Amino acid sequence: MKYLDEYRDPVLARALLAELAEVTTRPWTLMEVCGGQTHTIVRQGIDELLPGGIRMIHGPGCPVCVTPLEVLDQAMAIAQRPGTILTSFGDMLRVPGSHTDLLSLRARGADVRVVYSPMDAVDLARRSPDMQVVFLAVGFETTAPANAMAVLHAAALGLTNFTVLVSHVLVPPAMTAVLRAADCQVQGFLAAGHVCAVMGWTEYEPLAVTYQVPIVVTGFEPLDLLEGILMAVRQLEQGRHEVENQYVRAVRRQGNEAAQEAIRRVFRVTDRAWRGIGTIPASGLTLTDQFGAFDALRRFGVGHLTAREHPDCVAGDILTGTKVPTDCVAYGTSCTPRTPLGAPMVSTEGTCAAYYSAGRRAVPSEGGTR
Repeated sequence: MKYLDEYRDPVLARALLAELAEVTTRPWTLMEVCGGQTHTIVRQGIDELLPGGIRMIHGPGCPVCVTPLEVLDQAMAIAQRPGTILTSFGDMLRVPGSHTDLLSLRARGADVRVVYSPMDAVDLARRSPDMQVVFLAVGFETTAPANAMAVLHAAALGLTNFTVLVSHVLVPPAMTAVLRAADCQVQGFLAAGHVCAVMGWTEYEPLAVTYQVPIVVTGFEPLDLLEGILMAVRQLEQGRHEVENQYVRAVRRQGNEAAQEAIRRVFRVTDRAWRGIGTIPASGLTLTDQFGAFDALRRFGVGHLTAREHPDCVAGDILTGTKVPTDCVAYGTSCTPRTPLGAPMVSTEGTCAAYYSAGRRAVPSEGGTR
């Protein structure tokens, strides 16, 4: 396929790997903060092809995976209300809450619908004036502009039966939390290309300087990732700590200013809980008071709900990179894509799902298999 196959050329991949081997003189540890990048790295075996000493840590880059458990329970509580339609992207339906998931609720009669855009949910509310329509608005900065535009459109239409259950999270504060951790091993980052297509990379420049880590804005294809890793390793070998842009075909330093303006109009920054990790200050978005009428938490009064992870799920350790899926005793046994205990095994961007689909299994321990 034109403009895609070029970024999967095995000859160029081998050349980039050879150049990496040539410039690398000591061990380095990098983290990608994007679930799409994680899947490419694992599916293509990039982490296993890198020169000895270069290690990839898979960070909290899956938006579905970091959505707090209590938000899912709130969504399910709303979905069970009479006269309510809960709408969501399809990848949220099988993510387990405390007791069940949205797909199971739909099977039991709840009106849960998959939409392909938040505007579909707005249109549904317009066509269904007797129903309360709620859109589950999750994700990183990537999806925030579309969700903001949905709220603005609903306001322009004067809809009183449309709300959003917001659980937006921001990447730079999560990177900061990783870097501040006492056991941090990360020496450089690959930044998510789609997030930077919206926000640019100016937010990353203070991080690179303060923590002296190179940050490379990177795309999602195999050659993107190999080049991004090479750029980061070159910086480390040269003692530099800058923000560089590998994904030049899609990302500008200032990002998409119109999208950023839509975010600023509708949302404000707030503290946000991350599933399995805990609360990170100023790491999320919530509706401004001007658009508070569109807040599903206020409309349905479910903000008091709390939840606890399954005791066998180590999602937090997976999301922060302190463990890999094969370190989990439940991985591949009680936790599989058909019977997931946590979100990283469900989402198409989850690290556990990436390992499982790539056929990576736990190494037998002494005395038997896990």
